[in-house]
Amino acid sequence: MQPLVVIDVVGLSMRQVGARTPNLVRLAKDGCGAPMRTILPAVTCSAQATMLTGLAPSVHGAVGNGWYMRETGEAALWRQANALVSGEKLYEAVKRLDPAATTAKIFWWWNMGAAVDLAVTPRPYYPADGRKIPAIYAAPTEYGLELERELGPFPFFDFWGPKSGLPSSRWLADATIRTLRGKRPTLTMVYLPHLDYDHQRFGPDHPRSLAALEEVDRLVGDIRTAAEEMGAATLVVSEYSLEDATRPVHINRALREAGLAAVRRTPQGEVFDPFQSRAFAVSDHQVAHVHAKDARALDEARAVARGLPGVAEVLEGPSRAAAGLDHPRAGDLVLVAEKGAWFTYYHWLDDAAAPDFARTVDIHRKHGYDPCELFLDPALPAPKLRIALRLLQKKLGMRYLMDVIPLDASLVKGTHGRIDPDPARQAVFLASRPWSECGGEPREGTVAMAETKARALALLARAR
Repeated sequence: MQPLVVIDVVGLSMRQVGARTPNLVRLAKDGCGAPMRTILPAVTCSAQATMLTGLAPSVHGAVGNGWYMRETGEAALWRQANALVSGEKLYEAVKRLDPAATTAKIFWWWNMGAAVDLAVTPRPYYPADGRKIPAIYAAPTEYGLELERELGPFPFFDFWGPKSGLPSSRWLADATIRTLRGKRPTLTMVYLPHLDYDHQRFGPDHPRSLAALEEVDRLVGDIRTAAEEMGAATLVVSEYSLEDATRPVHINRALREAGLAAVRRTPQGEVFDPFQSRAFAVSDHQVAHVHAKDARALDEARAVARGLPGVAEVLEGPSRAAAGLDHPRAGDLVLVAEKGAWFTYYHWLDDAAAPDFARTVDIHRKHGYDPCELFLDPALPAPKLRIALRLLQKKLGMRYLMDVIPLDASLVKGTHGRIDPDPARQAVFLASRPWSECGGEPREGTVAMAETKARALALLARAR
């Protein structure tokens, strides 16, 4: 097999491949490139599952970055278990075709228990006293220890939260380069996340976002250099592109005002109560999954959604199936936002009643995605001083709350999740080899995301 490096540049759109990205331009010029049509929802966990399996969410089951677990009454977001995704994954197909092949998976999602030879992924520790200790999970364990000895600890707070940025992608790029040079896998997959952060904070065309674009291009160039040293092909993909965010849509507040969503008043604020709710939404960027207890609640929720400004589509039954979301994990209704609109998870009607974790980075207790976790609250008079105080409390062994995240959804300037029909605003497929070596010319000039697995296998199948 010809070795292959697959680089996932999160948030990269075809229109951004140009003067600011000489390495990406050179990659496509040396090989091939085209826009890639993403799936609905155009979010990380769903897109990666489709690229890995070649299947739609209705088959592989990753209907979003998380979903409501009816058996437990929990919204489970950002889970990592590989077994949650049905279908044969790319790395499993590689082993089937060549049992001697080796595979490495560096921060791609669905990494826990993946059938790869080398795996590393974010995995904090949560001690009993409520603290969160940044850490990575690696298999085998020694692989992660080697990377940390050579590169230092993974900069977890640069991976997500108000501080997130280039250092996380730089560490992952360096981890990939060291893996290529030291382990020489047949298939290496790496996830570079930081372009997405500034796109959400500032919008995709802001100067800070353009600077991030130039940064990630340099990382791609560094990885490709290491790939070519071992005769490996390079494939660059992205999961979605971002658009300017202009309107937050508070779907759960609307359902609560209609008497459908319920909360429980607790010492930590108003906590969402799925058991007493007749209908509620799990919000995920520009897509929201609405779950209803019975037919009457479904009718009422449908009426609320159709009358809510910012909602473009209400999918159910045949339309939900046509969108590739006919799966038990999907909502009874799947809402798609208008261009520029996106769904918050907010269920409280007064910020004074928000749960304590709403003002923290907490990706597991919020029943929806919260892009405000990328910001420090501008209303705080001295946010860095507050952070320093909280860290001191942590060092002294005291309980503390890192309550620095804003509740103002209007701060968010970039979003994704819906499908943009403009090819220039779609995801990318760029390879260092010609179309003849990666599955042939794409139909109508665009690659379907579900073709990624087959095209990667075609690249791997080439002789060295």
